[in-house]
Amino acid sequence: MIKITKEMIIGDILNEAPDMAPVLMAAGMHCIGCPSAQMETVEEAAYVHGIEPELLITRVNAFVDAQDKEAKAE
Repeated sequence: MIKITKEMIIGDILNEAPDMAPVLMAAGMHCIGCPSAQMETVEEAAYVHGIEPELLITRVNAFVDAQDKEAKAE
């Protein structure tokens, strides 16, 4: 799976890794299906939702790392 950065567009992330949607929603980003998600970076969306971008990136990449470990174990 891809490593997420705050400069990445949310829509691009979801196109590449659709299973990331619940992780983003759990972090407080409930608008992942809205048109803005196709143009906003993770950082921009985090600020709009009152979320610290670095904390969000840490949480999302922890999920990515866990998924990678599971895939390698199989």
